[in-house]
Amino acid sequence: MKEERKMEALYDYLLKNFEPNKPIFLSDVKTSGINYANIRKQMKNLVDSGKIKRFDSGIYFLTTKTIFKSGSELSPDDVLEYKYLLSDNKRCGYISGLMFFNQLGLSTQLPMVYEVVSNKATKDRRETTLGGSKVVVRRPKVTVNDGNYKILQFLDLLRDIDMYSEVTGDSLKEKLYRYMDKSGLTVNEMKPYFSYYPDKLYKNLVETGVIFNGIFA
Repeated sequence: MKEERKMEALYDYLLKNFEPNKPIFLSDVKTSGINYANIRKQMKNLVDSGKIKRFDSGIYFLTTKTIFKSGSELSPDDVLEYKYLLSDNKRCGYISGLMFFNQLGLSTQLPMVYEVVSNKATKDRRETTLGGSKVVVRRPKVTVNDGNYKILQFLDLLRDIDMYSEVTGDSLKEKLYRYMDKSGLTVNEMKPYFSYYPDKLYKNLVETGVIFNGIFA
């Protein structure tokens, strides 16, 4: 009975402090009177009772009812954002690689690997898994924040444009300019970060016309 009360108390805490269908990291669960080992045990009990679901090791979520008996599922994109792209609701990382090319309509390939650049990275490059998906986490060249993450993300894309883009010529320029306009990016804002990139970045800036695009410079 005592264990059941602990489980119910923890469940009440989760309901008050976390949103449904959003990641709950075990490290973020802090409630008085229950130590880490017991929290872990009670989280397992909550999973076994069907009150919460486990997404991956140390990652859980509150479910909502759906037309399916198993209830709602957690989006890997949400977990990725909470785990690597945000820290205390402030930007600390961004999506990179083929996934970002796909988001901008520059590639039709569906990425098999999530690539992120994050301040939380402890190595220059590390491979891990998240909910069964492979994730490559890279350390940024400069600390990522709310003010520069779109710049760094775009410069990463320009650096790799010849590697991943299926779009070329005027169509490529149009998509790049449109994204710059929508995101409020200017060449002048980018210039302080050029030195962090290899020489091929400048070559790609010239070939795509971005560096000469006076409308946004």
